[in-house]
Amino acid sequence: MNASVTIAGTSSSTGDDLLRVDNLVVEYPGKGFRAQPFRALDNVSIRIGAGETLGLVGESGSGKTTLGRAVLGLAPVTEGAILFDGDDIGHAGRSKRRALSRDLQVVFQDPYTSLNPSMTVGDILSEPLSVQGKSRADARRRVREVLDQVGLPQDTIGRLPREFSGGQRQRVAIARALALSPKLIVCDEPVSALDLTTQARVLDLFMQIQRDTGVAYLFVSHDLDVVRHISHRVAVMYHGEIVEEGLAAQVTVTPQHPYTERLLLASPVPDPDRQQQRRTDRRRLIDEQRELTGGAGVAA
Repeated sequence: MNASVTIAGTSSSTGDDLLRVDNLVVEYPGKGFRAQPFRALDNVSIRIGAGETLGLVGESGSGKTTLGRAVLGLAPVTEGAILFDGDDIGHAGRSKRRALSRDLQVVFQDPYTSLNPSMTVGDILSEPLSVQGKSRADARRRVREVLDQVGLPQDTIGRLPREFSGGQRQRVAIARALALSPKLIVCDEPVSALDLTTQARVLDLFMQIQRDTGVAYLFVSHDLDVVRHISHRVAVMYHGEIVEEGLAAQVTVTPQHPYTERLLLASPVPDPDRQQQRRTDRRRLIDEQRELTGGAGVAA
């Protein structure tokens, strides 16, 4: 594994961090006789300030989704600390997590499975408000507000998720995350299941919401072009470690780590000739890394 790369002048390690993850380790028990534990995250540290977007990018199995799940309390913390608004939440219990939901929310990847198909949109959006003790009148008012925020008509309230397209369903999921006016939303591949045109519209919606509300995002993606569009800073994960971190405009245009360069070359472009050249360049990079490492630790 090559050493991690940090671009100078990009650290956000200040006393104003909204989310601070320090030396996080996540391990899962091994399976079978004498099986070794699987280390999904290895001494990972990130910072997110209020109103900031950190793009977390890597291929499948890199650990990026595990990091988001650990922040949400859905993955076990073996070592290290997760601080949210100065409070250690790495081992928070159920009651503390319920209270945290006011300020920490999530938008999942698949808009077709993340919404209860038997509930109307109005019920889906009012559920988190009811859990937090809001009155029915306050909940109805807030539901109408968040529908406006995500660009959906008011008659959406009485309809079921199956009546909407993938992009519209993801807008409902975003509205649900916004209902409690959170400080941070973990976005786990929220546009990867959408076509390119819908992706662009949903990304624009995320950015408009951030401008209007000041919400921060941990934006998980496998696509450097997507995170370049939405992120202030980018952290690149490989085999459970952060290998490069810096300003989005620098990491996604002039990457310093070979793995980041491979990710950039893997992003699709509309020009067939450029796309073929990217494939050729990526294969060359992989071959060069294989020669340097003797074939170890290089994934295609």
